[in-house]
Amino acid sequence: MDSPSPLSRTHCPYCALQCGMELHADGGGGTELRAAGWEAFQVNKGALCQKGATSTELLNPALRLTSPLLRRTRGAELEPVSWEEALDVAAGRLESIAADRGPAAVGVFGGGGLTHEKAYSLGKFARVVLQTPHIDYNGRFCMSAAAAASQRAFGVDRGLPFPLADVAHTDVILLVGSNLADTMPPALRYFTTQRDNGGRLIVVDPRRTRTAEQADLHLQPVPGTDAALAAGLLHVLIAEHLIDSAFIAARTSGFDEARAEAQRWWPERVEAVCGVPAGDLREAARMFAGSGSSTGSSTGSSTGMVLTARGTEQQADGADAVNAWINLALAAGKAGRPYCGYGAITGQGNGQGGREHGQKADQLPGYRKITDPAAREHVAGVWGISPEALPGPGRPAVELLASCGTDIRALLVAGSNPVVSAPDAEFVTSRLRALDFLAVCDVVLSETAAMADVVFPVTQWAEETGTVTNLEGRVLLRRQAVAPPDGVRSDLDVMGALAERLGWPGFLTSPEKVFAELAEASAGGVADYSGLSHERLDETSEGAGLHWPCPTPDHPGTPRMFLDAFGTPDGLARFVPVACEPAIEEPCADFPYRLTTGRVLAQYQSGAQTRRVRALNAAEPGPFVQLHPDLAAALAVAEGDPVRVTSRRGTAIAPARISGLIRQDTVFMPFHWAGPGRANTLTRRATDPVSGMPAFKTAAVRVEAAR
Repeated sequence: MDSPSPLSRTHCPYCALQCGMELHADGGGGTELRAAGWEAFQVNKGALCQKGATSTELLNPALRLTSPLLRRTRGAELEPVSWEEALDVAAGRLESIAADRGPAAVGVFGGGGLTHEKAYSLGKFARVVLQTPHIDYNGRFCMSAAAAASQRAFGVDRGLPFPLADVAHTDVILLVGSNLADTMPPALRYFTTQRDNGGRLIVVDPRRTRTAEQADLHLQPVPGTDAALAAGLLHVLIAEHLIDSAFIAARTSGFDEARAEAQRWWPERVEAVCGVPAGDLREAARMFAGSGSSTGSSTGSSTGMVLTARGTEQQADGADAVNAWINLALAAGKAGRPYCGYGAITGQGNGQGGREHGQKADQLPGYRKITDPAAREHVAGVWGISPEALPGPGRPAVELLASCGTDIRALLVAGSNPVVSAPDAEFVTSRLRALDFLAVCDVVLSETAAMADVVFPVTQWAEETGTVTNLEGRVLLRRQAVAPPDGVRSDLDVMGALAERLGWPGFLTSPEKVFAELAEASAGGVADYSGLSHERLDETSEGAGLHWPCPTPDHPGTPRMFLDAFGTPDGLARFVPVACEPAIEEPCADFPYRLTTGRVLAQYQSGAQTRRVRALNAAEPGPFVQLHPDLAAALAVAEGDPVRVTSRRGTAIAPARISGLIRQDTVFMPFHWAGPGRANTLTRRATDPVSGMPAFKTAAVRVEAAR
């Protein structure tokens, strides 16, 4: 018997895979909808992880904000109010603070889960209506290091410059700092197929995760030493004549400088710094090069990919670490040809699109630099203002949040929960408390929203129409499937109503019209969407979308980039010489262990949404500290015992989870929870100087039983 037809087709609200899903009218748990996989959508082909399968529970009005909230005085409780009162108060406070202290006293903080329409409008709202330079977003915590590295090497940042399906057909994959089995389970099928096709997988991770268990070779470095590890692999390629000299000469520049730096990182030195045996290092280099023997040269015809994620990117040298991995791909000739290349596995649902169209501190729509006079003139023309009226660059996320309560007196937050997700989270919390005014747009009462003076309840994925770009650069249209609860409005409506009160009537609130303006603003930019529209995306076969750049209405999109030339002015990929420095915060007598953080299968990001889903909480109900059995024995700690982890920033307490799959000198905590087990109480505000990426993955800590 045929299954009933879906009410609608849409895409998952969580990660950047953006799995296709069908919504059926037979749900439960307070919602009338059930999610099922969309078999014909070519990315996930019907597969959903547990988070996607339970996502319709978030549509239950009982779990949602359904009325604006207002805190009338400091110390008072938030109370429901009308939309008119909430908007009047917010507009009045933003206007008065800007009048007293200047427009730069107002900041905006966005999110990588916002649709293009929301992200673009947020950037326009900040720079045109508020006239402030200070806008950034939580994607700075996610993709910024890989983005900066890609721009330096290739002139373009697109997470994967090839379709995810190409992964299944490459000979060897070097997967660095990613646990796809937990963070993006439906993508794992491509890696399984790759191995079924005879390919090989190398995983680099301080923990032996479920993904690392599937690898042909697992390298388990000390957290924070990735750049040295990559330099050591490049050293082996050079020493054993495994580089692709023809490719280097024809399609790259800067190799001599990168080679000189790599010469300093012979395998035994790398072993001393990274903890990876020299023999494993040599084996990995030979495997990646496609050499079948210990001394044979690469054939030049084997294919391979280097894929990075947060494990290597969220470090104080994140951009350099990623460039070190890119150098390896370039030296082996595994870029710019089919089934080869470097790619970053984007995390948030619209993490790619969220950084392309104007909510980053240094960018304008189309991935244009805000300091470029031609870019300013083009975008100002679309917005109907003079280029001189556009502010300059603002502060990246960590600096923006640190400025709250001093230079920045008012903050508007949309789609982010920095009280849980930001590094040194207790410091960030103190900065938010010091603001004169905080407004938050969110679906639920997150920990950040609970601190606000005004909270706006806004629509979510299935309740709104909008576009997103997944990890492959595939632009997708998500059509509204259900009506939002009474009392809930779109972020676009919030910005439009505030803009009108602040003297800018006519601010666009229709998703179709906003996207049309975005396409015009992006024309000629690196991320050119000018050939796209809601109508055209709606007409693509089985919702497949189109890959950017797509500069004209008849352009087919660009699934594979760099086959003829890279995005640099001369078309050559750039080697970036990387000086491998130790982590800023090394273990010492007082803090002898290393903390690294990450995600677990059943929760997502700050947990503001997933912690409200019963099945996900049953699977992973709270924080924990993963530690090696030898460390647990030294501390006299048993499974489930409370463990106190202390850094120079503060203390977190969570139950022990004892595992031989982690290094003896390292502990791991997931970052999805607030309260005593908040991992980001411990992490550092130190940032990569190139990208502004915080060093989430490396902190020196003390670990003790907490009886």
